[in-house]
Amino acid sequence: MEKQKGFVWLVGAGPGDPGLITVRGRELLRQAEVLVYDRLASAEFLKEVPKECEKINVGKEPGRHGKTQEEINEILVEKALEGKMVVRLKGGDPFVFGRGGEEILALSEHGIAYEVVSGVTSAVAAPAHAGIPVTHRAVSRSFHVITGHTAAGGEFLPEGFKEYAKLSGTLLFLMGLSNLEKIAAALMENGKDADTPAAVVTDGTLPGERCVRAPLKDLPSAVRAAGLKSPGVIVVGETAAFSMRYGGEMPLAGVSIGITG
Repeated sequence: MEKQKGFVWLVGAGPGDPGLITVRGRELLRQAEVLVYDRLASAEFLKEVPKECEKINVGKEPGRHGKTQEEINEILVEKALEGKMVVRLKGGDPFVFGRGGEEILALSEHGIAYEVVSGVTSAVAAPAHAGIPVTHRAVSRSFHVITGHTAAGGEFLPEGFKEYAKLSGTLLFLMGLSNLEKIAAALMENGKDADTPAAVVTDGTLPGERCVRAPLKDLPSAVRAAGLKSPGVIVVGETAAFSMRYGGEMPLAGVSIGITG
């Protein structure tokens, strides 16, 4: 008798703060038999699964190569064919540069049932937490989420900068901090005003969040001077000049504090 196939949930973990995962996402973590996860901003998610749950880390970490997308697809198929209830946990949202579509195509080829549980994308949440709205009446009536590198490994910028530079809305670049100089230069070369407000938010929604604002022409040098490191969201547009955060910027952001007792 053929063993019954399992089920795969593609769950968005949200932008980092463990409190920003959806209720549905947290419920599924607590039922998972197998957890396949990327490098997550918060280890708190790993505490939600049952003790007997098999945890498989497929994300890239410093000094350690992650699984290829093809290998991840194979793991999901293999575990589901074993009849397991599998949660594929991804940072942000599975369909916002999360390659969720590729995993769904692999599952579909094997007739495996699945469900997508959307998550809060860092493209919106990280700027918002830093006080930057992605839209604002009479200032920005649209926003555009753009990858900061290509599938070729991040060495080349994606095509379309001539069009991006002409857009009047807010531009949001994900996974692009290592290409910040190229992004800024390409936008200005194609007509974006060098004095356009811009910002970089790193570790958005987390205690170590940092935000640097500067005109587009000065943003790369400002970010270098501040020592900001990935992951980060690059914001280009008039709304980057706003600071809609009650009480202003976090005075102790990025500062290490020792407490004696």
